[in-house]
Amino acid sequence: MSHVKSISAAFSAPLLPEHKRVIFIAAFLMVLVVGSALAFEIIGGYIPCALCLEQRTPYYTAIPILLIAGIAAMFTGPAVWIRALIFLAGLAMVFGTYLGVFHSGVEWGWWPGPTDCTTVVDGLSANASNLLGDLNAKKPPSCDKAALRILGLSFAGWNVIASALLAFFTLRLAFRK
Repeated sequence: MSHVKSISAAFSAPLLPEHKRVIFIAAFLMVLVVGSALAFEIIGGYIPCALCLEQRTPYYTAIPILLIAGIAAMFTGPAVWIRALIFLAGLAMVFGTYLGVFHSGVEWGWWPGPTDCTTVVDGLSANASNLLGDLNAKKPPSCDKAALRILGLSFAGWNVIASALLAFFTLRLAFRK
């Protein structure tokens, strides 16, 4: 019962002046992570698998939630609602951490991946007239093969680190008095 009271007390505590700034910093860092994934896809030519695309969903959810929380904080909205929004963004990043761990485990062969993640793609045509045909004919790459490893970690592994850090900081911000 005392845990419920302490959570309630944390959520109802007034926001600190730095909350406004930190909310937007967290949202910016999330945009940076998703932007990096999109840059590897668009500029680097790495075609994401189904699990790679699914790992972006928590970011697409948490970013607007944090922006709403930040705007509400700027206009001195109710602290309990702002903290609840920050908490929801943190939960989204916890789910993002889970998705990254699951995908990494699939890549390392620790457990099987989804059955729709088994086909391999050759790449899209550079010819604009064939692009639509290629999009219909090509299948996403296999989820059990890492497209690239940087310092021993795949994109999924790096997403585990990014999601876990963002989850920690957003949840800490939600409960910070």
